[in-house]
Amino acid sequence: MSFKSIVRELKEMKNGIGGSLSRRGEVEGGRHWRNRTRSHIAPDVVPFDPNQQGQWANIPPELLLDIIRRVEESETLWPARTSVVSCASVCKSWREVTKETVRTPEECGRLTFPISLKQPGPRESPLHCFIKRDRANSVYRLYFGMTPSEDDSDKLLLAAKRIRRATSTDFVISLVSDDFSRASSTYVGKLRSNFLGTKFTMYDSQPPSDAALHQHRGRRLSRRFSAKQVSPTVPACNYSIATVSYELNVLRTRGPRRMHCAMQSIPFSSIQEGGSAPTPTSFPQSFDEPAVSKMKEPALTISSRKPLVLKNKAPRWHEQLQCWCLNFKGRVTVASVKNFQLVAAVDPSQNIPAAVQETTILQFGKIGKDIFTMDYCYPLSAFQAFAICLSSFDTKPACE
Repeated sequence: MSFKSIVRELKEMKNGIGGSLSRRGEVEGGRHWRNRTRSHIAPDVVPFDPNQQGQWANIPPELLLDIIRRVEESETLWPARTSVVSCASVCKSWREVTKETVRTPEECGRLTFPISLKQPGPRESPLHCFIKRDRANSVYRLYFGMTPSEDDSDKLLLAAKRIRRATSTDFVISLVSDDFSRASSTYVGKLRSNFLGTKFTMYDSQPPSDAALHQHRGRRLSRRFSAKQVSPTVPACNYSIATVSYELNVLRTRGPRRMHCAMQSIPFSSIQEGGSAPTPTSFPQSFDEPAVSKMKEPALTISSRKPLVLKNKAPRWHEQLQCWCLNFKGRVTVASVKNFQLVAAVDPSQNIPAAVQETTILQFGKIGKDIFTMDYCYPLSAFQAFAICLSSFDTKPACE
């Protein structure tokens, strides 16, 4: 059987053996992959039933590894990488080999499984995404790609819904755009502002690393719900992983917005030579801590290491245009107070190369009515970058 025939059969498996076990959490696909009316299962979240693996599980391991490696190497662009996810949807043995073969976004610059959204972006060049704002429903959708398509075939990565409260604003972030319940397995985190909208706290539904969870095991963890209300497969905690702060500018004498992002879950050493950022490998299945009473906010934070701090790159005043300007390299076309670029805040005594200090880690800007670009790279993940950009959408009368 030729290699093309094998790939063709893999694609046909969605209607056969793997059809009922495929793509609920699939990040890359040729059609909208989060349709609630279909019973898809994320390949890196839900376990397989050994009794339903079928004859494909009996392929020799050496041949199986060779097939999946060839499929992964040959399909680098969307929507062709659906075949990579199809391999993980066939049976348990295929799933394990596929997860071992597919590299992280930091290494390959591509997104494949849902957990890719929690992993650091590539080091060499940023991943290009864009955000669509739905004013009527207060929903923000993050898509993969340089620009929006004309046939509604954009690849949805994450979605957020703004919920206004008496003393704060919450942005609840989900894998789907039609279910923002924190009791859902699609819930990935949230962003909460203070009363003035000058400080935001980013919460993740899973700990930054297993070591962090072990370090704080035994403390009181704030659960979103009691153990009887939620399935054990739903993450039960919110972990504070970052804060986004905007400087006060009541009289508007300091120019554009000034912001700082303290990433408690990312050590400063990650941008130093030989450093690395935490890279989760899968979504948590359950938590072993006993149920405790619900509190307003989680007490668990990650603060044992020096965190990475990001600051916005200072714009320059353009005399002819009479406005503040930044070089977005063509990715931003509309002037807006929301536009920004983030770089690492580095002390001169820390001996960080100038190239690293000037590297734009996150870039956000307006390109049309309710359409914004978002380009991010290492050490931020898509989830962290999206949450930071969401803070720019909240009203800030005290900062501008």
